[in-house]
Amino acid sequence: MRQEQGTPDSELRYRKVAAELREAIIAGEYAAGTKLPPEGTLAERYGVSRGTVRHALAVLRTDGLVTSRRGTRRTVLGGPRAQSFSELLSFTNWARSIGETPGGRVDSVVRRPAEPFEAGQLGLEDGAEVHLVLRVRTLSGEPVMVERSLYPARIGELVTELPPDTVSHTEALVAHGVLFTDADHTIDLAWADADDVRLLDCPPGQVLLRERRRTTDPAGAPVEWSEDRYLPGTIAFTVHNSVAASTLGRRHSPRNGRD
Repeated sequence: MRQEQGTPDSELRYRKVAAELREAIIAGEYAAGTKLPPEGTLAERYGVSRGTVRHALAVLRTDGLVTSRRGTRRTVLGGPRAQSFSELLSFTNWARSIGETPGGRVDSVVRRPAEPFEAGQLGLEDGAEVHLVLRVRTLSGEPVMVERSLYPARIGELVTELPPDTVSHTEALVAHGVLFTDADHTIDLAWADADDVRLLDCPPGQVLLRERRRTTDPAGAPVEWSEDRYLPGTIAFTVHNSVAASTLGRRHSPRNGRD
C-alpha cells in the first residue's frame, strides 16, 4: 500500500498526474463530454494512490477542465463555452444556440423590502417589495451557474407561479408581455458562498466568474437585476469592438486630407 499523503513528494506526484491528464485532454485523447477512466484505473496507470489521483482531479476541476460532481466519474468539459455580448440572449437561448441542453431549478423565492442599492437598480422607492429568486442553471445536466435574480413585485409574482423546473423564465415572462430588450453587464470575480457550494458542489471560497446585469424593457424601465456566478472554465464572454463606432475613432480620422 502506497504511503504518499504528507510526504515531501506527494505534491509533485499529484501535480505531475494533473499535468499529464491536462495534456491528454488538450490533445483530444479525452474528448469533451466523455468520462475519464475510474480513479482506480488512473492510479494504476500513473503508479500512484487513489488519493493522489483525487488531488490531481481537483486541480483539473479548478482549471475548469472536468466536472466537479462527487461520487461519479469526472466528465471532460473541454473548454469554456463562449457567450457574446453583441446580442442580448437569455441563458436558455444561448445554450441552445451552441447545441447544449439548458436546464434550471428554483431553489428559493424570497419576498422582502428592497435595499437602497437594489431599489436604485430597479427604479423603485426604498423599501418597495421585491422578489429574490435563487436558481441553479445546468448545461446538459451539469450545474454551471447560480442565478440570483431580483424582480419588482409585479414581475416576481409571475415568476413565483412558474413550476420550479421551468427551463426559461425569460420565455415565460415574454408570454406575459414582459420584454427584455437592453442590458448593462459588469463582469468580475466572486468567492463561493454557502449557496454556491451547495448548488454547484464546489469548495468553499472557490473563485467564480460573476456577471451582474441590469435589464430594461423597450420603455427603459428596469425589469431585472441579476447576479450570475459561473464555475471557472464553464463559460467565457466575448465582446466585439469597432474603432469606427467610437469617439476615439472619429477623433483620429483624417481632417482636410491630412493625418
